[in-house]
Amino acid sequence: MKLINKKNKIYTQVFHLFTEEEWTKTSKNFNKNISTFFTGKKYEIFVNAHEEGITYFIGLGKSTLQNFEVQQVAIKFSQTQKGKVQATPTLFVADFMNEKQFEEFAKGLLIGTYSYPFEKTHAFWNAKFEIHFENLSQKKLDNISNKAEALSNGQIACQEWLNKPANLKKPDTLSLYLKNLAKKYDLKYTSFNRKKCEELGLGAYLSVNQGSAYDAAFTILEYKTTAKNAKTFGLVGKCVLFDTGGISLKNPDNMHYMKSDMGGATAVLGTLIYAAEMQLPVNIVAILPITDNAISENAFLPSDVITAYNGKTIEVLNTDAEGRMILADGLSYMAKKFQDRFPDRPRDLNGKFGKNVWRYLWRHVFEQ
Repeated sequence: MKLINKKNKIYTQVFHLFTEEEWTKTSKNFNKNISTFFTGKKYEIFVNAHEEGITYFIGLGKSTLQNFEVQQVAIKFSQTQKGKVQATPTLFVADFMNEKQFEEFAKGLLIGTYSYPFEKTHAFWNAKFEIHFENLSQKKLDNISNKAEALSNGQIACQEWLNKPANLKKPDTLSLYLKNLAKKYDLKYTSFNRKKCEELGLGAYLSVNQGSAYDAAFTILEYKTTAKNAKTFGLVGKCVLFDTGGISLKNPDNMHYMKSDMGGATAVLGTLIYAAEMQLPVNIVAILPITDNAISENAFLPSDVITAYNGKTIEVLNTDAEGRMILADGLSYMAKKFQDRFPDRPRDLNGKFGKNVWRYLWRHVFEQ
């Protein structure tokens, strides 16, 4: 999607946006019969076909709408008009809209193109599709375009992996994807199999993985910036590709939703894609403890006592608490192995990575 600061004499496609208040003020400038079908309410769309082309009247709702609501409208428009909008230079009319609102609308247009399985067949991904908007400089439009595409690529990757059926997202499938992603974005990729995890003492993670038919894949991805004195962000994402609940079996009525028990990992994945495409001036260390939570003769049991990576012992009362098991080792590994990435970290009296580290990370890293 190209955003261009210009206005041609003739357009065959126009996106004309209105709040309810704007429509009330300007409706007299249009065919009076349009008001029978359009009032500017949120999500309203009126398609006015005429000899010169098509004008889409798009309602935003009240003028007090928040920025995220602008994105919601754009998503809905993108979804409902798929197959109708044309890949052609398009005039964008919304003089009342500020820069941030326009950015949110541009993001929404691309995010709204998603459907599973995703392919970039929507007109908004076509190189011939352009939005012409004179209200912002070309420099600002280029920045908005880059941000919109980076965010959309990250979010769509999240949605794609969450929506994949369980039989199409095994650990080896995801691992191959992450390897290719690391090559594409120049990320450092490290993955520990079951044998290596045993050597390292990742006991909490392995307690969940031991019931799986698939090898462990305790995965680390690192994004590094060239900017000096950049902050480091540590991200650990729950990556249970399917969660049966283990021996503490879940109710089968809604178990099919457990293909999405990797939502934390996909959020981390989307963050890495956005950071890499935007070349953000930060460093990111991401840990994804990949496994499923299955039932087998090797599955961990209620009453088991597990020794985690940090030496703490955990009594298992319910095997459906697998998320906190794998995250415990992910967080502990982050704290121990990457402590040098946080030079201003809190220290205990012995000068080690102190017990208050997670409070520090939450306040100074995750909440940034």
